[in-house]
Amino acid sequence: MKTIKDVNLSGKRVFIRVDFNVPLDEKLNITDDTRINFVLPTLKYAIENKAILIIASHLGRPKGKVSPQFSLAPVAKLLGAYIGKEIKMASDCIGPEVNSLISSMSEGDALLLENLRFHPEEEKNDDTFAKELALLCDVYVNDAFAVSHRANASVAAITEHAPVSVAGLLLQKELEYFEKAMTNPRRPLVAVVGGAKVSTKLAALENMIQRVDKLIIGGAMANTFLKSQGIDVGSSKVEEDLLEIAASTIKKAYEKGVKLYLPVDGVAADSFSPDAGTKIVPVFEIPKGWMVLDIGPATSMLFSEALNDANTIIWNGPLGAFEMDPFSKGTMAMVNALADSHALTIVGGGDTDLAVHKANKADKMTFISTGGGAFLELLEGKTLPAVAALEKAQQKTV
Repeated sequence: MKTIKDVNLSGKRVFIRVDFNVPLDEKLNITDDTRINFVLPTLKYAIENKAILIIASHLGRPKGKVSPQFSLAPVAKLLGAYIGKEIKMASDCIGPEVNSLISSMSEGDALLLENLRFHPEEEKNDDTFAKELALLCDVYVNDAFAVSHRANASVAAITEHAPVSVAGLLLQKELEYFEKAMTNPRRPLVAVVGGAKVSTKLAALENMIQRVDKLIIGGAMANTFLKSQGIDVGSSKVEEDLLEIAASTIKKAYEKGVKLYLPVDGVAADSFSPDAGTKIVPVFEIPKGWMVLDIGPATSMLFSEALNDANTIIWNGPLGAFEMDPFSKGTMAMVNALADSHALTIVGGGDTDLAVHKANKADKMTFISTGGGAFLELLEGKTLPAVAALEKAQQKTV
């Protein structure tokens, strides 16, 4: 796939689609700038190579209407400080004012367009809207991996109309690391899968069983697997309609020769609260009416030992209700296990990313993916719509 480094940017209008969907507090201050930092290399490269830089993103869910609380203005201010130059802010992402602003720009200038989702056509992948966006540029760059699982106008339809379409440095990196993890891994390859629901990870689990050497399952979703084996998990969260599928997944792993690990103990609580009464119990001794909200110390040790010989580890989903301190130890133990590993470690998913940063171990991971939904779709073996559109556009220009 061609990237921004494969085209001449000098004097060209370069439209870079990024993901600046950052969290804001009540005063509209950015509370986590991770997504901004991840695309800085692409933006700086464009500026250094004398591009006329046009940056586009969405923020939040304004539902196709102009909503001041979802304006990208706070991002423009912070981005300017990071890049070291003024980032002009447009009041819209298309229209006469935007055209006028771009026509007055010089090489090395940068403009941030207003929230793409203020237009309902963005999420509808509307071809006319995409064409208007494409008319703003000479070169289109997709550097929004976290949005690439959606067929939106600014990542999919736009490639039908832009003169040149290429990947940004972050998108390239995301796809390369996923390739290293799942397509051509250094083995043993171990997948750690957590989170609340089996239903959201089922397709990923089925695909991973065909690829991994070991599969570790934790989080609330593990309760469904445990109950499928006849274990009474008390009042723990269980997807009753997926018990047969969970049992079948365990059987498939066994038949494929994949070593599958489930919790052997847990932190049980009498309520879903940080002030709940808790006790550490084997999974066979969960008290009636109690719920498991974290893996226990024996499970943490078991999971860590399962990672000892790994050469590639991919992790998606926390292993407990880590947002509450009494139930955070299992997830933090997994963070530490990956941080201490010599394996290639790839972390994906918003909550998993949050846990790694909360533990201040982000620099110990080989790679942290910026996209939860996009990362999960890759784990499912799917092709991302925006990536497919980019590849199709590049084939046309060859």
